[in-house]
Amino acid sequence: MEQLSGFTRAELEALLLQALEENAALRKEIAQLRGGGGVGSSSGGSKPPSAAKPVPAFVKANRPEREKKERKRRAQGHTRGYSHPTNVVVHALEACADCGHKLQGGTAHKVREVIDIPVLPVEITHHIKLGRWCGVCGKRQVPQVDLSGEVIGKRRMGVRLMALIAYLGTDCRMPKRAIQRMLRSVYGLHISVGEIVEVLHAVSRKGRPLYEDLREAVRRSPYVHADETGWREDGLNGYLWSFSTPDVRWFLHDRSRGHEVPEAVLGEDFRGILASDFYGGYNFHLGEHQRCWAHMVRDLDELAEKHPEDAGVHAWVDAVKRVYRQARDYTGKDRRERVKARERFQRSISDLARPYAGVDLPQRVLAQRIERFLPELFTFVEHPEVPSDNNAAERSLRPPVTARKVSGGTRSPRGSATAAILMSLFGTWTVRGEDGLQACRTMLTDTSP
Repeated sequence: MEQLSGFTRAELEALLLQALEENAALRKEIAQLRGGGGVGSSSGGSKPPSAAKPVPAFVKANRPEREKKERKRRAQGHTRGYSHPTNVVVHALEACADCGHKLQGGTAHKVREVIDIPVLPVEITHHIKLGRWCGVCGKRQVPQVDLSGEVIGKRRMGVRLMALIAYLGTDCRMPKRAIQRMLRSVYGLHISVGEIVEVLHAVSRKGRPLYEDLREAVRRSPYVHADETGWREDGLNGYLWSFSTPDVRWFLHDRSRGHEVPEAVLGEDFRGILASDFYGGYNFHLGEHQRCWAHMVRDLDELAEKHPEDAGVHAWVDAVKRVYRQARDYTGKDRRERVKARERFQRSISDLARPYAGVDLPQRVLAQRIERFLPELFTFVEHPEVPSDNNAAERSLRPPVTARKVSGGTRSPRGSATAAILMSLFGTWTVRGEDGLQACRTMLTDTSP
């Protein structure tokens, strides 16, 4: 029989037939995996794997194809633009890099913006007053130089440097030695820590009239947020009191946490609404009072966490919080309607608290608190301008608390008074949206009585 490449014709035909059968089997398997028919398949064949095995519920279905629409161009781009340059450097080739031909003119190909700060030494100015002899009068004439816009009194530091030190120490909460290192590294200026302390005292003395004006603004405000936090003075425990309005932050340090402090700050003529937590030091106020619901909600959540298996506690907590949410979402505009709504919410929450106020159950403490402060829980419903929480006071105390963690407090009554004044000034400038550094400079150069 005829040979072909070492195989007989019969052997080659057998190999070809085997290859065709394997090819058909593979094509059939591919068609089944794809979910279709294909060569050698029929409607009565085996089901595709997708039909045999259901898709899990967590698998999202494929999104149907949608017709792609032409992208609408924005009227104004939102890419970061270039800042106004204070210096321009032009780079250009004098000759062609390929043939050496001299190049002239040109257009802007690309702009590379670099933002940096200048390295400037401290500026020291000597004001020399020359004394000149008058031959007619026989007297020496010396000029009177007005430097009130540059320095305070006979100090050697200018108002810009004093404002920067106060800004770094109060608004940036930098320790005094850090301020010292920063001035030496950036400006080449070396001043002692004691001089930095004296600068802070001087700024606070200059700002004391404004500090007193802010207290009067607090007393005239229709509502005031009050709070206190610990503040050590020379290693002795004390308190930093905070009184906040929508546009004022006012601080005071005192060794006492008694009601005499807020009572003296607000004065006998205060007729506004006092917002506070449930601390008894604020009970002196006989007018309208709004107790903080943020504190109440946190305590309710803590109660639920302590009793995870008690369904009754969880149901009671949810019911109290539901009444609060309804009161918070109330939008009545008529004063008479708001008064009725306030009474309605008070009755609802009193009905929830009364059954637990006198029994030995986990809800007893918070139920007694609700009963005790019932008239002061929904003042915000009758007066919608008053928040239901005391978050303004909480937020105003965050910067001092951060400063306390860095410094540990103050070392003398003078230092505590200075800290309270500067915290009040910079806190007020911040809440009013003013630049604290520039506002401090303006205050230091103000010559009005």
